[in-house]
Amino acid sequence: MAVPIPVEKLLEGKIVESNRIEFKAGWNPESIVHTVCAFANDIDNIGGGYILIGVEEDRGMPILPVKGLELSSIDGICKDIVNKCSFIEPRYLPVIEHCKLDGRNIVLLWVPGGSERPYRCPVSFSESKKDRAMRAFYIRKGSTTLKAGALEEKELFERARNIPFDDCMNMEASIGDLDKDLIDNFLFSVNSKMYESFMTMSLEDEIESLRIVGGPREMRRPLNVGLLFFCNNLAKFFPYARIEVVWKPDPTGRGMEETCFSGPLHKQLANALQYIRNMFVREKVFKHPDRAEADRFFSYPFVAIEEALTNAVYHRSYQESEPITVEVTDRSLSITSLPGPDRTISDDDIDNLHLVSKFYRNRRIGDFLKELGLAEARNTGIPTIVEAMKSNGSPPPVIETDADRRYFRIILQIHPSYLEEKYLERNGSINDGRRPNGSVRTAILELLADKGALSRGQIAHHLGYGTISGNLNRILKRLLDEGVVELTEPENPNSPMQRLRLASWRHE
Repeated sequence: MAVPIPVEKLLEGKIVESNRIEFKAGWNPESIVHTVCAFANDIDNIGGGYILIGVEEDRGMPILPVKGLELSSIDGICKDIVNKCSFIEPRYLPVIEHCKLDGRNIVLLWVPGGSERPYRCPVSFSESKKDRAMRAFYIRKGSTTLKAGALEEKELFERARNIPFDDCMNMEASIGDLDKDLIDNFLFSVNSKMYESFMTMSLEDEIESLRIVGGPREMRRPLNVGLLFFCNNLAKFFPYARIEVVWKPDPTGRGMEETCFSGPLHKQLANALQYIRNMFVREKVFKHPDRAEADRFFSYPFVAIEEALTNAVYHRSYQESEPITVEVTDRSLSITSLPGPDRTISDDDIDNLHLVSKFYRNRRIGDFLKELGLAEARNTGIPTIVEAMKSNGSPPPVIETDADRRYFRIILQIHPSYLEEKYLERNGSINDGRRPNGSVRTAILELLADKGALSRGQIAHHLGYGTISGNLNRILKRLLDEGVVELTEPENPNSPMQRLRLASWRHE
């Protein structure tokens, strides 16, 4: 079984977080087996980790070029790893691979979170049988391997009773529901060294190597994470595992457009992001007469949208009967998923945009998204969104949930220039196909000042519209909401005699 990520990419620290990588200058059985045990216990559900033997470190960072190991020692080290790891209870063996880095030999251990946790191992590997009989549970805290205390031991056993849904077998599916082409294309897209060897593998060997199947040999079943990424008929098993993008130009729902994205998770996410970028992300350039540099800003920074939607795919529950919903209005873009943040995040943390979770709902989904480069590190989603909005000159994001944490909504407000009249009149905003909103607004006010009270149809006719467009209605509604324009019959808004006129205060 091959390690899924090239060793070079591990050292970059972009796909896998630094606290999931341990560097060892040489073979130290006691320390390394304790770390194997800790990664296998995976107390924070982050997907286990990796140990690189033959790489020195300085304050958690690898020293390059690597020190390496003598070629003659590799076989003995690999055999001793197997021997020493046999003392872990229940039995657990990491994936062991001999690699070349900077022309030097290293041993790479891949230690995914185990399915039979909690694990424990000897405290010492001395020759004394008494010492070897003393066993303990080990966990990771940040970048450190520690012996679990009483509370951590209790938590490990609680975690063992609650295997994440994405890591569970799906008893309704069969191996044939997984698509080899989807797997091969995925491996090719992430530039995995497994790609070439997988081309000659059977589907059964391929999915075993990716650890997306479970159960006894005579009754293998796909894990939910395998189906979510590598099944063409995803709706058969997860009817609501989709993303719905709704354009809502009017609060009443008039003119609403809905586009649905389904299929394997990474494909629906990529397609939804591309659609949102094409339809709702626009750039403005505001030139200044007194300097050469122009101000550039976007309706929404795409980095913030990408991070928010990826987080929704990562952290939503795939047992809930609701899709992820992206709702876009002329003022904001919101993303809603179910359920809400876990209880380790307080209400004050939510108000202060400080969402640091100890528990990850879908650790395997997160691993695959990280390999695609869509999710990079733990608990960086909200800070990335906040920074992107700030850099764009946009208001900070707003997070909503209810008292029972049944849903999670993040709201990104449109850049202020799309709402401020001084910018609208100069550069325009959402275009109605004829002219910028700012000039339409000005033309309406000049028309009402000249002609007096007019119906919506008369306003459209004077401005050269063939019909009353949705965009014209939105501009008129905004003028009414701002009190700049008023109705002639406010008590009967739907009267056929209804007209619009300048508000009386404009004549005072």
